[in-house]
Amino acid sequence: MTETPITPSMLQGPALLQDVPSTTVPQFIRARALLHPEALAIVDAATSRSLTYGAFEHQVGRFAAGLSAHGFKAGDVMLMFAPNSPEWSVAAVGTMAAGGVVSGANPAYSAGDLAHQMRDCGAVFAFTTPALLATVREAAAACQCKHIIVLGQDGPWADALNYDDLLASILPEPEVEAKLDALAALPYSSGTTGLSKGVMLTHRTLLSNICQFSQAYEAPQNTVSLAFLPMFHIYGFTLIMLGGLAQGLKIITLPRFEPEAFLSAIATYRVTRVPVVPPVLQFLAMHPLVDSYDLTSLERISCGAAPLGAALEQLAAKRLNCPVVQGFGMTESSGCLALTNPAQVRPGSSGQLLPATQARVIHLETGLDVPVGETGEIWFRGPQAFTGYLNNAKATADTITADGWVRTGDIGYIDADNFIFITDRLKELIKVKGFQVAPAELEALLITHPLIADVAVISRADDRAGETPVAYVVPRTVSTQTPGQPPNADDFKQTVMTWLAERVVSYKQLGDVVMCDIIPKNPSGKILRRVLRAQDVERISR
Repeated sequence: MTETPITPSMLQGPALLQDVPSTTVPQFIRARALLHPEALAIVDAATSRSLTYGAFEHQVGRFAAGLSAHGFKAGDVMLMFAPNSPEWSVAAVGTMAAGGVVSGANPAYSAGDLAHQMRDCGAVFAFTTPALLATVREAAAACQCKHIIVLGQDGPWADALNYDDLLASILPEPEVEAKLDALAALPYSSGTTGLSKGVMLTHRTLLSNICQFSQAYEAPQNTVSLAFLPMFHIYGFTLIMLGGLAQGLKIITLPRFEPEAFLSAIATYRVTRVPVVPPVLQFLAMHPLVDSYDLTSLERISCGAAPLGAALEQLAAKRLNCPVVQGFGMTESSGCLALTNPAQVRPGSSGQLLPATQARVIHLETGLDVPVGETGEIWFRGPQAFTGYLNNAKATADTITADGWVRTGDIGYIDADNFIFITDRLKELIKVKGFQVAPAELEALLITHPLIADVAVISRADDRAGETPVAYVVPRTVSTQTPGQPPNADDFKQTVMTWLAERVVSYKQLGDVVMCDIIPKNPSGKILRRVLRAQDVERISR
């Protein structure tokens, strides 16, 4: 790998003050757990089930032993198809302790979607719940997945193993060689723009990221973190679950985001730190239900996974009386590239680079580094970078350069004080008469309109301009936030278009406004623009 000269427009994070441990992810986390075995590690808000760090460490070992007894070998893949729970964490770390690879899947998948991931990653075991067992059975029948592990007391099942039975194993743990560059996790990219891909993460890349963000922000003692973001997603997997366990936090799990359960968990368990995605931050900033719960325990809200405008960030911070900070990461970075220190909040910024991380901003047409403050595609390089896409050499070559830079596909800029600002996704930019329009910029403006509860901006083909921005909008009277009669579609459209036209240049003005009941999003909060574009094509072709 050749070194790229450092240029004035290239950003470098601080030095990493500690060496990345010469161990595996489970060895590192289990050693950390034994430093405080009596402390609570994970509590399930839905059922009050809990595990101390000592019990967690013990169950990880028993799960690894139980897997080995059923033929699980080093390098085998465990597909995780279940909502968040304490057992999800035990099974994931236990799988890695047995030398295996964890591949989380969205519990909302159909059998066909699940079979794609199951087949692509070569899963031989799957972890699920009774409610999802039928879907796993159907997917497994079309693949080579040999064993299904079910969490719950509904069994026994003739074709599945019981989670508790694996924990009851009295056999010794398998002896696993500590190969730091062996695969540890195979999360699948979100697929917002196409078919999802397996992202290859090793023990070294994951541990590097844990050490990086632990140095950038050391969580205070007695931190209570809410884990409602899905553990199958890199945000929930690395930053919340693995990072939280490594730092000794008390983690409160929720199976999914449901407004009342979410707010009740914060109030009941006196949660101090809540990692969120933009739609949830919007809920916290605007929904009247929030005022019915005591959220005074909150000390920090972190937002990531999608661009967030400064206005919404500041609105939530003011309402909740606690810092709202952003971060920047992706599955291909093992979780995180940049974080905001709560003592150095810059509205709208995703913070500053993690230790041992480099970034540059590349002009979209020339491929050259741009000056400080100018917009382009963010590239990064660091020890947390993924090693490639599984079974997809072309996609790997398209993403990782010969000298190790990862093209993030995110558009943004770096200011004179080394703060990173993300404005949009490269593939989502709209080209209007040769000018590039970022949907996220328009969305950040539109969401501040008092009549708008949610919004997504997409491109629509246009004979004169090439493309034109189109806003799909959920009016407040259609949302649960402000019940009432929906507005007249023509009047609403004209009001929104006129309002935005007064605030943007001509080529950023909307070509159309379409009222809708909901904006389609994936579990990490990213707008599924490809779904909206397909709906839009069908709508205008009628």
